[in-house]
Amino acid sequence: MIRLGSNSPTRALILRNFDISFIQNGGDFDEDSIKTTNPKSFCYEATLGKFNELFQKFGVDDYPLLVADSVVTSNGELLRKAKDEEDARRMLNLQSGNETSVITCMIYQSKNLKLIDISSTTYIFDKFDENDINEYIKSGECFGKAGAIMVEGFCKPYIKEVKGYESTAMGLCVEKLIPYL
Repeated sequence: MIRLGSNSPTRALILRNFDISFIQNGGDFDEDSIKTTNPKSFCYEATLGKFNELFQKFGVDDYPLLVADSVVTSNGELLRKAKDEEDARRMLNLQSGNETSVITCMIYQSKNLKLIDISSTTYIFDKFDENDINEYIKSGECFGKAGAIMVEGFCKPYIKEVKGYESTAMGLCVEKLIPYL
């Protein structure tokens, strides 16, 4: 049994799909306190901030702690969660017909082990259909997602090429975690 330090239903789904028992407790770390615009650095700092908050609150005596965060980058730009429909449209148009990377950092700590991993999965997308973008934004599914994308949903039919694990793009590189559990 591990403690998933995240409110993400997608990260919980990944753990369930790999038959990993967990309890879920997210935190309140303020990502807006991070000043860097470097995507990899931002992802690490956000994960570390969340980890430190939850480690202080729960420790690892009862359960090992697992915390993760993801960011999206396209054309070198850090793409966080969309603030509104206009922001979501801007991010989706930037990624349309372009290369996009999802960077995920995870920190796992038990009594005997600390694992820090930063992984990246890169997609090359076909041009997104404007009607599909409109429907996706109206559905609201793009909100709460880094870069406003869902590789397991909206983006799936537009994927031309992928390098990396889908789990990384979904928010937790479980393939790298499993050997340590």
